[in-house]
Amino acid sequence: MASEAGALAGRVALITGGTRGIGRAIAETYAAAGASVCVVARKQPELDATVAALTARGAAATSWRGSAGEPEVVDGAVEHCIATLGGLDVLVNNAATNPYLGPTVDLPGSALEKVLAVNVAGPVRWVQAAWHSWMAEHGGVIINVASIGGLRTSPGIGIYNVSKAALLHLTRQLAGELAPTVRVNAIAPGLVRTDMARALWEPNEEAANRMQPLGRIGEPDDIASAALYLASDVSSWMTGETLVLDGGTLIR
Repeated sequence: MASEAGALAGRVALITGGTRGIGRAIAETYAAAGASVCVVARKQPELDATVAALTARGAAATSWRGSAGEPEVVDGAVEHCIATLGGLDVLVNNAATNPYLGPTVDLPGSALEKVLAVNVAGPVRWVQAAWHSWMAEHGGVIINVASIGGLRTSPGIGIYNVSKAALLHLTRQLAGELAPTVRVNAIAPGLVRTDMARALWEPNEEAANRMQPLGRIGEPDDIASAALYLASDVSSWMTGETLVLDGGTLIR
């Protein structure tokens, strides 16, 4: 694609779960590409550190604290982003949770409610707020960070996978509803070196690498590069699609 420098100049991006892992990498990549960035997360020290890092790159940056699954956080963050940075051109639904590991039939009700609130209802609310507050009039781009778990079954994380399958379908549904002024696409990462996925790669990273046809697990920057492509004009004729970035996992 075109050079990253200036690819998002003059645009404003809001990224949920924007202080760690994939979200942080996307925030830094967007800032390097000229965007102003608002990050949303639950912990103030992490928000402060991320904003400091983005401003050190010369980007305009701000933050909003709270859980991406709470309606009042959604409304407050979108209002703050527009008021502080002057718009909302790119929304990245990256925040997710997975509080349960085990058989789906034994899933506690509290874990079910949390997964659905953050991973499914949350993105719906973020899109609604972005649309009604800015994108309906000005257009924009929405990127949903899903998972290859939404394309297959796997033991232990069944409800997480179900929530990501719902997010992939939501991507297609919204792409049809919001065209032609707003493009909506998704990214489905495989195993990436993040804190959230630590239990899957840290106990035996060498074995995890061998399981990938390309010989390694993913890095947050791998996903951020795809998020830049989807946010930029280079992908201007693309909507309703899912980019699978998994090192070849699904071909085996």
